[in-house]
Amino acid sequence: MVWLSNVLNGLAFGSLLFLVASGLTITFGLMRTINLAHGAFYLVGGYLAFDLYVRTGSYWLSLVVAVVVTAVIGMLVERLLLHRLLNQELPQIILTVGVSLMIGDLLLTQYGGSPISPPTPAGLEGSMQLFGSVIFPKFRAFLIVLALVLAALIMAFLRFSSIGAKVRSAVDDQEIARTIGIRVPLIFLLVFGAGTALAAFAGVWGGALTSLSPDTGLDVLLLALVVVVVGGLGSVPGALIAAFAVGLLDQFGKVLFPEWSLFTIYAPVALFLAFRPNGLLGKVESR
Repeated sequence: MVWLSNVLNGLAFGSLLFLVASGLTITFGLMRTINLAHGAFYLVGGYLAFDLYVRTGSYWLSLVVAVVVTAVIGMLVERLLLHRLLNQELPQIILTVGVSLMIGDLLLTQYGGSPISPPTPAGLEGSMQLFGSVIFPKFRAFLIVLALVLAALIMAFLRFSSIGAKVRSAVDDQEIARTIGIRVPLIFLLVFGAGTALAAFAGVWGGALTSLSPDTGLDVLLLALVVVVVGGLGSVPGALIAAFAVGLLDQFGKVLFPEWSLFTIYAPVALFLAFRPNGLLGKVESR
């Protein structure tokens, strides 16, 4: 049952990628804001949670505070910097890369370059038996369930809530949204804050899975971008499917072709996008 164990490990890593990509999907996919500091916010969440857990010993307090603080930092970046560069892709890239590098240097100065691991929730330590013969870590199994639940919650929020309707309206046509009283800048601020909160949440859980160091933010960001683009800009279910596919490609690539592990991810992605540039469930841009 080695193949089944590899499938489950690939799905667990794909679940982590979805946690990261979910925040990038709503900022990049919906707002069309290119936030290349997303990987840095992932690190901020993980490092803050680690620091707070060392000081307090409370996992849930560390998680909540890390997510909230990172969301506030993200909203400050959006309001003070990115808000001035709406629909200006190249300045957004330069700005967010600069923010990412500054955050990375601050983390390196504060915590050093050695890898750290945020804590795991109580009750998810150890392993469990699946399908009769597969021994699989509880934390990884829960991560898969968490990704599915989070995807369902985000889709339900965007589709059925009044705020979700306002977000869709602001994205589709800002001018019309303003004329009917929707405060577009506030909506974009809240959406960006939610995106960075999801990045921080992913940093706490992902750090416990793979560990964190100041240079891992870029690796996570690149894979999250692949997930968002392959899934289709703004498509949460597309991002979920793409995340699982990339996770499986990564796992089996490392097992079958360890010296070609990156090739087994990026070559199929490049080939796929050559024939389907809008992604799996992508929509044609309306603005």
